[in-house]
Amino acid sequence: MGGDHSITYSILKAIGRDRPVGMVHIDAHCDTAGVYEGSKFHHGGPFRQAVLAGVLDPERSIQIGIRGGAEYLWEFSYDSGMTVLHDEDVTAMGIPGGRRQGARGRRRRAAYVSFDVDGVDPGFAPGTGTPEVGGLTPREVLGILRGLAGLDVVGGDVVEVAPQYDATTNTAQIGAQCLFEMLCLVAIRRRQQRVPA
Repeated sequence: MGGDHSITYSILKAIGRDRPVGMVHIDAHCDTAGVYEGSKFHHGGPFRQAVLAGVLDPERSIQIGIRGGAEYLWEFSYDSGMTVLHDEDVTAMGIPGGRRQGARGRRRRAAYVSFDVDGVDPGFAPGTGTPEVGGLTPREVLGILRGLAGLDVVGGDVVEVAPQYDATTNTAQIGAQCLFEMLCLVAIRRRQQRVPA
């Protein structure tokens, strides 16, 4: 937790080194851009690097809440086979639809959950460096995360909380609650694995 999305590539390299993991990624941006200002390692491209390194399975990865003017940077998501749900897709299908899409095809195999706080509308979470108007509500994000119960969550992150822009601490509170929900997903799955069917 903490920092920006540049931390995630190293985490995925460790978690997916034996077998690539799937991913549920909530964000305003796909973060699959190429080289930026001479560097291929930056907060806008960790998932491209993870797919290219063979530690992230794009066919079992979904990106939820995508929006904004940087759509042209995310063609790698589509080309590699990731499922991309724009904010308006989530609005149209509602929380139950978002839950189904997030869990689809990921139940029985290891998955990583990544939450960038800018996936939430800046009216609720202004404390981030790359806000995008028109985002998800905290209720929608929590509903989607709770709908992943039973997923084999092997890791996750909460990133992009910027305290210097978070005068009300709302953003930090949303980030902390989402981290709690992710830890609950791990605990639920471990309990399910211990209980005989």
